[in-house]
Formats: sequence, C-alpha cells, structure tokens
Amino acid sequence: MKILLLAGEESGMMYRERIAAKVGGLCPGAEIRGYGDYGFNTGDLAVMGILAVLRRIFFFMRVRRTMERAIDEWRPDVVCTVDYPGMNLRLAAYAKARGIRTVHVVCPQVWAWKRGRIPKIEAALDRLCCFFPFEPALFRPGFAEFVGHPLALEMAKEGVERCGEETVRGEPGGKLLAVLPGSRIGEIRHHMPTLLAAVSLLSGEVAGLRIVIPAANERARAAIVAQIERFRKNGHGDGRAAVAEAVSVRDGGARELLRTADAAVVASGTATLEAALAGCPTVLVYKVDPVFAFIARRVITGVRHIGLANIIAEKSGAPCPMPELLQEDFTAEAVAERLKAWLTDKAANAAARAALADATGLLRAEGDPVSTIARTLCKEERRC
Repeated sequence: MKILLLAGEESGMMYRERIAAKVGGLCPGAEIRGYGDYGFNTGDLAVMGILAVLRRIFFFMRVRRTMERAIDEWRPDVVCTVDYPGMNLRLAAYAKARGIRTVHVVCPQVWAWKRGRIPKIEAALDRLCCFFPFEPALFRPGFAEFVGHPLALEMAKEGVERCGEETVRGEPGGKLLAVLPGSRIGEIRHHMPTLLAAVSLLSGEVAGLRIVIPAANERARAAIVAQIERFRKNGHGDGRAAVAEAVSVRDGGARELLRTADAAVVASGTATLEAALAGCPTVLVYKVDPVFAFIARRVITGVRHIGLANIIAEKSGAPCPMPELLQEDFTAEAVAERLKAWLTDKAANAAARAALADATGLLRAEGDPVSTIARTLCKEERRC
C-alpha cells in the first residue's frame, strides 16, 4: 500500500508521525511519503499571513507542481492531508480528480468563517476526520467523522501515569501562577508588559505568590528575559523590581506546570486547550495590531469566542469556562481581578476546574483518535 501523508506545519507533523506509526502497525508493508521526500521541509512551508505567502509565491507554486507530479507518477493508494488546508486541500482535490482516495485530518475552521468553503471541501475529499464534536454536522451525512482530539487522550494518559506523584502548588502557604505569553516573539512583546503589570498588582494581594513562565524555545526565553529586565529597570519604587525577581523562567514543561498551578494566564492558542485539559483555571488573553483586529472581528462571524474550550462549550450550549480578555479589554487590572478570585477562594477555584472538565470531556470519543485515522487509511486497501 502507498500513502502520501502530507503535513506542512509543526503541529501537523506531530500528528503525521503518529499516524504513520499506527499505519505501520496495521499494514507493515505500507510505503509512506511526504513533503520531505520531495525536498520540502516544514520550516519552509509553515508561513503565516497573506503577505508572507505572496513574498514566496514562486516557491509555493513549485511545491504544488512538484507534489502534483508526484501524485501522477507515484500513484498512491490514498492521499492523507493533515491540517495546512491552503496547500493540502488543493493537492487532495488534484488527487481525487485522478481517482485516488483522499482523507483530510483536522477540519478547516469553517465554523468560524468562510462557510462557503464547505462544498469545495466536500468535493476535494472522500473523508474528513474531525477533532471537535460539533464539526461533522456542518457537512453532508457520512462525510465527516468525529474521531476525538488526540491531545485529550494524550493528556489523560499523562495524568494517569503521574497519578500518585507528589505535586506542590506554590510555596508553603502560597500560590503558584503559570504565565504563558505565547511562543512567537511578537506575542511576547505584545503581552509581557501587561502580564508583568498584572503580576505586580497580584503580588500585594496574594501572599507567597510564585510566578513561573515556561519558554517554548531559546528565542522565546531570550525575549521573555529581556521583557522582565525592562520591567525591572522601570521600577521606580513601585515594587516592580521585587516582582521581576520573583518571576522564574523555565525551559519548556508547560503541561506539567499547568497541572500543578493554582491558576494561569495564557495567550490564545493550543496552550489554552492544554490548560483546559489540565484543569487549570485560566484567563485567556491576546492582543494584535488594531487594524488586524478590526478586520478579524468582521471576518470571524461564526463564533463569539476564540478559546477552543470556550468554542466547544459555546457550540454545545454549556457555559464558557475560560474568561477572554482581548485587545482593549486586556489590561493588568482586568487580568489581576480575575486571577485573584481563583488564587484566594477555594470554592471559586474548584468551580472553575469543574467547568473546564465539563467542556473538555466533550473532546473524547471512543478509542484512540490516531488509531481511528490509521484504520480509515488502511481499511479500503489491503494489498500490503
């Protein structure tokens, strides 16, 4: 059996590797190829924004031509595309037009914007594997399947493995606050000044407060440290220097931190879903350029929230469990006010954790999501 398994971003590559491993177990003779086998790496493929794509338009044209030629010459039994819809769905449509079975993993966010894409998605694919329970109903019956979210199962298994391990929240009599400003340099620069100001306000209200920031990589760590140093130097006797000294930056370990923290403030992204799955009461924050925010608010009309846990709750009719502070609402005072309740009131903290558990429980389906996807790829061809 021949499978063309295409993922163009880091998150997609993680799922691609797991799918490939499961396929290998189900069908040991399967031959699997991807973008890398044709000279393209994830770092070159993963660009964000229309302008970034336009600057490299000739590169992406070459990627498309190369992969279309690979489909024609190699003739895979199935083309499985993982996320990265801009390129992947075009290649899936090309393959399906040539009689090749096509499967896509991770539903494009048509529930947020551009529902007009739904007919094109249905035309390009034979099967769509969805991570969110409300997505299949957007498509024709039998086309899309909710397989469960791999992250939900993964973090549940990690929790079982750590069951019985000693966890310490903060110093004796104190509290532990996780601060995740985002992994991109621009996010760190936009978010850190307000987050540090919020911590400064909280330090006078919450005894023994300890603040930990997990850096996603070395560049992120350097940017975070630079922001802390700038905050410390601008102290002027208001306690900023002392607060900056109380903040510790660690390399990675975000999930472990979220499991043990009393509360968190997290920039919008996958980390907010990890925080929800960890059951950590979390304030979601985000700030972008005002022009971009203006456009986004008019384009994204299908949902009222941006946090995945909140979107899941919204679509199921449940209360949204994660406060969102965006743009002008993202202030130090607002962040501190919401965190203070969770850090000082046990009942409020427990209620927040229960709400998160209710929302994230909807992400689980029967069985292992990756195994379900692998069986979908192998079930119609058994020539290996």
